[in-house]
Amino acid sequence: MAKKAKPKARVAKVRVSKSRVAKVSVSKARAPKPAVSRFAQPFFTTTPPQQRQIDAKIGVRSMAQFAAARLGPIPPPSRNPVMDLSEIIGQPGVDDIKAAGAIRFHAVGDTGRAAGDTTAQEMIANAMTSDYDPAAAGHSPALFIHLGDVIYGHNKDILYRDEFYRPYMKYPGKIVAIPGNHDGETFTQTDPKPLKGFLDNFCSPAAAVPRIASDVRIFRETMTQPGVYWLLTAPFVNIIGLYSNIAEGPGSILGANNDNKQLQWLDKTLAGLKQTADGKALVIATHHPPFSTGGHSPSREMLNQIDGVCKANKIAPHAMLAGHSHNYQRYTRSADFGTGAIEIAYIVAGCGGHAESTVVAANKQHTGDTVFENSLEGYGYLMMTASANELIIQMFETTGGTKRLFDTVKVDIANHRVQ
Repeated sequence: MAKKAKPKARVAKVRVSKSRVAKVSVSKARAPKPAVSRFAQPFFTTTPPQQRQIDAKIGVRSMAQFAAARLGPIPPPSRNPVMDLSEIIGQPGVDDIKAAGAIRFHAVGDTGRAAGDTTAQEMIANAMTSDYDPAAAGHSPALFIHLGDVIYGHNKDILYRDEFYRPYMKYPGKIVAIPGNHDGETFTQTDPKPLKGFLDNFCSPAAAVPRIASDVRIFRETMTQPGVYWLLTAPFVNIIGLYSNIAEGPGSILGANNDNKQLQWLDKTLAGLKQTADGKALVIATHHPPFSTGGHSPSREMLNQIDGVCKANKIAPHAMLAGHSHNYQRYTRSADFGTGAIEIAYIVAGCGGHAESTVVAANKQHTGDTVFENSLEGYGYLMMTASANELIIQMFETTGGTKRLFDTVKVDIANHRVQ
């Protein structure tokens, strides 16, 4: 019996099916593959930013541009952002300092506890407390300038109790501050409003012991700063505090949507100081460091912003203070701001108790107009002393619980020279 022929229709269907599969495969093969970046972000390159192509995904060519497009708001000051020391410690306290012939004050940043441990922060607070003598008020520090990152992480309002009021429970000085990037960060569920905790505790309309402190029997009143940036006038020194915003880096004096009001205020303030010509030392403080070789990268764009208004007014700081990098670093910069060659001391003091970070050993390395003078991986604080002729910056190390003088630099105020 003859075999039946296979139905051609089925074969045709199979062929059509295969043909369609083939066409689909060819189509997929011809589709262009998306470009894959070699590194996690496109800015890890030796090509200078101005020579890079704009990244198609994010529309910028540098980390500075990426951060600038995502800056947080800078709240306007509640009043003229100029404070006199007498508003903070009273006129008798100011008179004591004048009679002593010099003003001393503490400075350090990045004090929020690391992994729930406030041991390092408390050792620093105890060491700073030892600098006070109620029988010699004029020789005691006038106050403590906090260089930012008071509180890290979620629920900042609550954390002020254990990361600020408890560690400084026995510290007798008033504390004035600039915010750091962690003070300005937001979290949708716990910290939706930028800088709320900082404003509540440092920019209160009136000085009062907050409930979070009084509930645990701690007496420290809130500060009444006019805002997150300010000028503090005092005997022998003028101190400018600036908010360098929320980026991990770099810092910026601008705010969200290219808000330049802080920069305009700085320009106006420097013009006023230049006109006054009071002969005092000038110190500028930002959280992000203009120079850094460990912990965080330097904020050169922010430095250019500050340099611009300094040069426009032909005035320069004798020293710039910063935190952010959790270590100690000191640099000397030679520059000309329109009045001849000068030298400026740049200090990184983010060693206030939060998670120390590594830093390159200083060995007089030259980078452009700057020399890297000294560094320390560890904890400690600054003691600043300004007199009619000299600004002295001392770094006291407290690593391990023992206080010791680690570094000293002197700045001749009139000649603007680092000694």
